[in-house]
Amino acid sequence: GGFEPTTSQKQARAIMGANFFGVEEAIRHFGANPSSQQLVHLAEVPFTEEALQSRKDTHILAAVFRMSILDIRGLFKDQSLFYEQDWYNKEKFAKDKGQLGWQLVRKTPVPGSTNKIWAEQQALLAPDEQTPAARVVVYTIIGHFKATGERLFKDVYVRCSDLDSDGRRVYVGFFDHSGLYVCYGRDDFHIDSIGLSSSPKFEN
Repeated sequence: GGFEPTTSQKQARAIMGANFFGVEEAIRHFGANPSSQQLVHLAEVPFTEEALQSRKDTHILAAVFRMSILDIRGLFKDQSLFYEQDWYNKEKFAKDKGQLGWQLVRKTPVPGSTNKIWAEQQALLAPDEQTPAARVVVYTIIGHFKATGERLFKDVYVRCSDLDSDGRRVYVGFFDHSGLYVCYGRDDFHIDSIGLSSSPKFEN
């Protein structure tokens, strides 16, 4: 049988429009096969109508399933959606499947966050904002592209919350026709092409 969205999900889709990647999209594009327990967990979108209205043009609302960066890359290995890299194959952050839940991910770097070190970037976040994990940003970038054809972060990277095994910050982006890049670097570098990713602080 098909999936029937809840009233909460329908309302969120109506607000977010093309910036909505729901359970249906996860099933269609990522091959998600949600259990009844997972569907119950995702039944209520944990953001107020006001929160969604204020972010409907700047963020993607995504139902993020428990999939690692390596899982996602493996789904599309023949589609050139990821730049060919192997440095993160054994990295913990790339294997992490994370938690199931709804996420609101900013479609662009935090305003004014490029050419700043990590500490300066963090100071730009509002009290109710945080920097999401790389897997959440990658899931959102690839999912949104599969659903709409729009490439987010085509000419910029965004730092994420993860560190690699050597303590270097993970950042992702430059999602052009060569594929999505997953990179690392020091927190104390000012680079014009590296901004900051962000999402609201909500428990999922």
